[in-house]
Amino acid sequence: MTAYDQVIALLVFPGLAFCVLAGFLFEWVDRKIYARLQNRMGPPWYQPAADFLKLLAKEDLLPGAANARMTNVMAVLAVASAVTAVLYLPVGQATAALPFNGDLIVVLFFLTIPTVALFLSGWYSASPFGIVGAVRTARHYLAYEIPLTLSLVAPAVLAGTWSVSGIVAFGQSKPWAIPALAVGLIISLITLQGKLERVPFDAPEAETEVVAGSVTELSGKRLAMFRLATDIEMVAGALLIADLYLGGPSGPFPLGLLVMAAKALAVVFVLTCTRAIMARLRTGQVIEFCWRVLVPVAAAQVGVVFVLREVVSA
Repeated sequence: MTAYDQVIALLVFPGLAFCVLAGFLFEWVDRKIYARLQNRMGPPWYQPAADFLKLLAKEDLLPGAANARMTNVMAVLAVASAVTAVLYLPVGQATAALPFNGDLIVVLFFLTIPTVALFLSGWYSASPFGIVGAVRTARHYLAYEIPLTLSLVAPAVLAGTWSVSGIVAFGQSKPWAIPALAVGLIISLITLQGKLERVPFDAPEAETEVVAGSVTELSGKRLAMFRLATDIEMVAGALLIADLYLGGPSGPFPLGLLVMAAKALAVVFVLTCTRAIMARLRTGQVIEFCWRVLVPVAAAQVGVVFVLREVVSA
């Protein structure tokens, strides 16, 4: 790939421009389905973009004791890391824009940065609501991160590669592997819901308790950037699950892009339905559920995959 192709990949597809537009689309689909499940009309298709532009135009205020520089850096870092993660995922064809052996580990690393950025932003907001939300964000992170990682490791073990593109190629050549990873798929969907701090894992930003959690004191451009980072993180998470468990993009571009969009939107549909039918869990309940249930089940799934791989290779 030439330097020009790398710039296009970074800024246009599957980089910044694509991630922003896909983030707006996924947010609209999520809000629309959620509204219809509650017998409401829901927003028009342009509402997420309109909300983002409206926030950019609003006055940017912070408490006097808050660390403005830290919140600025964290807002930009959250968006940049989520966009960078997408560069290593096959989106429109079976190979990612910047593939290499081990890029799955890099994707998981980049997807942890928005959570850390959200925690630091709330911690330095000089607001009791922001600090409480930040602590809850950190506790949730410690709860769901291990089962999420274990669930995403299982396809890599079965495929014998740490490259997302390699896992996609394995899944397309051996479709029987998808049912064997059903447990990991369920755990990844549950933990992605927690990573995005959506119901029932929305205690860090519970509006009835801590207003909006880590972003309570943010407004204007800072709030717009964090909301955009969440949208792009949802895109990256849905694409990652579609790549690892659903075979990724099938066919050449642009057909592969349409197939991938359908699979990723199916993931969003499951997340939205979960948000609509569940009640909020307390932080202690989240930790107990993740460590007592999800971690052992995810570890057992990895063990089964090791045995299955040995049987297949023999």
